[in-house]
Amino acid sequence: MNKTTTGKKIKIIAELLFLFAACAAGILSRAGNLSYPAGNAAVQEEKKIALTFDDGPSASYTVRLLDGLKERNVKASFFLIGKQAEKYPEIVKRIQKDGHLIGNHTYHHIELTKVSKEKEMEEIGKTNEVLEGITGEKVSFIRPPFGEWRKEILEDVELIPVLWDIDPLDWCTPDSGEIVRRVVTKAKENGIILLHDCYETSVEAALQIIDLLKEKGYEFVTVDELIME
Repeated sequence: MNKTTTGKKIKIIAELLFLFAACAAGILSRAGNLSYPAGNAAVQEEKKIALTFDDGPSASYTVRLLDGLKERNVKASFFLIGKQAEKYPEIVKRIQKDGHLIGNHTYHHIELTKVSKEKEMEEIGKTNEVLEGITGEKVSFIRPPFGEWRKEILEDVELIPVLWDIDPLDWCTPDSGEIVRRVVTKAKENGIILLHDCYETSVEAALQIIDLLKEKGYEFVTVDELIME
């Protein structure tokens, strides 16, 4: 190997070492500018998730839930039974005032596909009348009880059906901790959580779920923010 070849190799190695050092310095410099929250975990963009409640309003538990949501600055979606809304209009007004989404859950909580089309229209229409009479706003969303409906009916009444993909079966689970575990372990970005604001354990679980998922980087939004994107 002649001196010219050796010199070229030394020059190439020197240049590579210089580039490596410069790159490393740049990485360290950028890393020094990153902000970290408690626990030294890098800040991540928040993942959206929706918390929804069926079968209310409840005289016993909905207000307690609303207080907890307000304290945590969280918006949720409430699918109200027309008969219940008619009994507790002040709670419906509080839901609206606090900035939550209000949707239709039929007047008597019936499975829509097991009644006549006329009865289905009546259940939906009567609930819309009740809710719109209280809030002064048009109802745009419906959660059909049991997740069943006739497509042509909802098209006629111009309502958008909202289902769910995280169901902890809170209505038959007396342990709030178990409800929390089922939701938190299944939580995912753009997920829709199904709960009920007519059970004490569900309300307790909901507030714990919010606290835990916020720590995991989730942002709670109303369902229209997920569906209409």
